[in-house]
Amino acid sequence: MGKTFYILQSEKNGRFYVGSSDNLNRRILEHNSGQTKSTKTGKPWKILFSFDFDDSIAGLKAERRVKALKSRKIIEKIINGSIKITDL
Repeated sequence: MGKTFYILQSEKNGRFYVGSSDNLNRRILEHNSGQTKSTKTGKPWKILFSFDFDDSIAGLKAERRVKALKSRKIIEKIINGSIKITDL
């Protein structure tokens, strides 16, 4: 079973959120309904980038790598395609 790596942006404050899920549609609904504590104040959220990994562990590792970098510039480069998520 795979996992989708995704980047959201708050339409309220412009903040980014990085995550991964086995069901992206369900997960975005959870973010936008306030069920996720860390994204509750930024709703509504829109999906700016997503990438499907065949391996769920690879998707989770990608999420952790991007979160560990804590860099808005890196996130923006992933979104615009100048950095590939598979290269991190």
